[in-house]
Amino acid sequence: MLILILILLAVGASLVAARWAFGEAFAPARNIDPLALPEGEQYEHDRPRMQELMTEMAALPYTEVHTEAKDGVTLCGRYYHTADGAPLQIQMHGYHGSAIRDFCGGHKLARESGHNTLVIDQRAHGQSGGRAITFGILEREDCLAWIAFANAHYAPSAIVLTGVSMGAATVLMAADLDLPPNVRAIIADCPYSAPEAIIARVCRARGIPPRLAMPFLRLGARLWGGFSLRAASPLASVMAEKVPILLLHGEDDRFVPCEMSREIARCAGSHCRLETFPDAAHGMSFMRDPRRYRAVVAAFLDDCGVPVKRT
Repeated sequence: MLILILILLAVGASLVAARWAFGEAFAPARNIDPLALPEGEQYEHDRPRMQELMTEMAALPYTEVHTEAKDGVTLCGRYYHTADGAPLQIQMHGYHGSAIRDFCGGHKLARESGHNTLVIDQRAHGQSGGRAITFGILEREDCLAWIAFANAHYAPSAIVLTGVSMGAATVLMAADLDLPPNVRAIIADCPYSAPEAIIARVCRARGIPPRLAMPFLRLGARLWGGFSLRAASPLASVMAEKVPILLLHGEDDRFVPCEMSREIARCAGSHCRLETFPDAAHGMSFMRDPRRYRAVVAAFLDDCGVPVKRT
C-alpha cells in the first residue's frame, strides 16, 4: 500500500509539473499587445524607427481573411494588396509576437518589392485559434493551409514563405512538406535549430537545468498541446533540398544565437544561403542595415525567379 501511495504521489507531482511547464512554454498568447516594442538596451537605438514603421503598417488597408488548419483550428490573417499578378509573401511572426511588430520592416520591404502579402496570426496568437503554441511543429502544417488558401483566392505566380524567429523556424520546418511548385523561396530571419534546442537555452537563462525540465515540457506538450516536441526541426527539414533558402541572422543575437543559423546552413547544403549582420540583435538585422538587407533579399529572389521591383 505504501508503495502504491508513493507511486500515485509521484505521478501526481509529475502531472502538476507538466501542467506548469505547459503553461510556461506553450499556453496561448492572445493578449499580447501587437504594438509592444521589445525590451532591453539592445533595442533602444532602433525603437523610434520601429515605432514609425509599425504606425505606417497599421495605417495600411487590408482584408481580414480566415482559413482552417489541418486539425480544424481557425486561423486568421490579413491580406495586403500591392499589385495585380504580383508575387505573394506569406509572413509568419515569432513566439509571443505579432506581425505588425515582427514584420514592420519586412512588410515594408515586401511592399517596396512590389509584392502582395498575407500576414498571419500564428496559431494560439492574436485572433487565430489553437490551444497551444507548438514552436513550429503544428504551425508548419498551417503554412500548407495558408498556401492552399492563397492559391485558391489569389492564384499568385510565385509564393515566398517568410518568417522571423519562431516564424522563421516554422517556414523552415515546412521545407520538407508537399509544397506546390509556385512556392519558390523561403526567407528565414533568426531561426532556431530545433524546438528543444531553443527551449533548453531559455531554461538555462532562467537558471533551470534543461535535463530536469525537459521531461515535464515533453509531457505537457503531449497531454495538453497534443504534439511531440521532437516531431520536426529546421535541421531535419532543410535537408529536403526542395526550395531555395535564405537565412538572415544578427551576430549579436542574445536570444537565438547566430550559431543556430550556421548549423542549419551546414545541414541544408548548397540550396541555402546564410547572411549575417554584425551588431544586430534578435530580429533586428533589417533595422541595423536596411540597405544591405534589401540588396541581399533582392539578389536571392532574383536567383529564385521571383520578380522584385527596384525603388
